[in-house]
Amino acid sequence: MIEQTPSITSALSSVQMNSFEQGGIAVVIGASGGIGQAFAQHLADTKQFSQIIGLSRSSTPPLDLLDEGSIEHCAGHIAQQQGDVRLVIDATGFLHNDDFQPEKTWRQIDPASMAHNFAINAIGPALLMKHFLPLLPAQGKSAFVTLSARVGSIGDNHIGGWYGYRAAKAALNQLVKTMAVELARKKRDAICIALHPGTVDTRLSAPFAKSGLPVQTPMQATANMLGVINQLSIDQNGGFFAYDGSAIQW
Repeated sequence: MIEQTPSITSALSSVQMNSFEQGGIAVVIGASGGIGQAFAQHLADTKQFSQIIGLSRSSTPPLDLLDEGSIEHCAGHIAQQQGDVRLVIDATGFLHNDDFQPEKTWRQIDPASMAHNFAINAIGPALLMKHFLPLLPAQGKSAFVTLSARVGSIGDNHIGGWYGYRAAKAALNQLVKTMAVELARKKRDAICIALHPGTVDTRLSAPFAKSGLPVQTPMQATANMLGVINQLSIDQNGGFFAYDGSAIQW
């Protein structure tokens, strides 16, 4: 287990990334979203990295999870930058839109909805890992972090529902674990993990936030998650953690 991060209030004023070598590159994928923007802001404030590069469908070059060519092109663009890629954060994700909503019962399972869930929440991140993990340096701490969700835990599923989202995030967790095994063989100091952000006040989760659960702002949530990332060691490679540093069962 990772040492738990400070309280939400104190975390905002104490974000540090000093476990990473000074001067590397940090990449935030999904940088146009609320969580992605907050990650980029905190990372810039730490002054630990020489560049903070945000990628999204509206960035230059653009990155679209549904287009592997765009992912490969963005990875190539990053590879041409000066400095080692020390941190890649995948802050993308899909829960609902005007066409698809989380299922409350098996009667609502829809193949198009499930396919879209897997495309964004599992296949897209797998392609990110395929093209961005090779950019991590051979030596010195580096990390690829993808945002998963506690509801992707099979062992923690006690209430059911949300079939497509749960299944896609469970698939993502398996992909992270499998990628981490191969990564350890090639880059001994690199880390690949899945990270649960908690309930965050964004358009993604706002309609489904339950009363009584702590709701974090994007700045609070990302401060806590960066605290976890800063504490990561190679012993945590392939793990699944919550924003407070606690391990989540598969």
